[in-house]
Amino acid sequence: MEQISHPLEPIYDASSRILILGTMPSPKSRETGFYYGHPQNRFWKIVPALWGEEDPGTNEARRAFLLRRHIALWDVLRSCRITGADDGSIRDPVPNNLEQVLSASPIRAIFTTGAKAAQLYRRLCQPTLRRAAIPLPSTSPANCRYYSYSSLLEAYRVLLPYLEDPQASVQNP
Repeated sequence: MEQISHPLEPIYDASSRILILGTMPSPKSRETGFYYGHPQNRFWKIVPALWGEEDPGTNEARRAFLLRRHIALWDVLRSCRITGADDGSIRDPVPNNLEQVLSASPIRAIFTTGAKAAQLYRRLCQPTLRRAAIPLPSTSPANCRYYSYSSLLEAYRVLLPYLEDPQASVQNP
């Protein structure tokens, strides 16, 4: 088990409308210096496909894609003890200060990717922020046997109304 401090800056700007939160960057993501960096992770296949686009490819192009589509991206945790990329092994979690993004962007909804991110958000962030998050399935390669590409794509379509409809907002708990 390794003590990890989050090495990546959040991605957002003043026009970000949704915030997508994972748990903590995997070893491969830390190595590549960008979110969802494992080549088998389906995040970069699924999210651009919502607009009929392909994976932008480079870290810079992925960042530009997120900002162009009004998507903020970060993780629930600032630090934790974890074994590899196993979210189930997380111990001693410390949350990120999500107010950094929420105070700078008109975030209409918060989404979590995977069961552990949802659980940690509900426990560590929601009581202070007083904003519910909408859980999404994990795009991790470990989740392939539970979610096909098409079922993941369908699940992630829930993002679109919050990005397109200026009146959409998430309900407070």
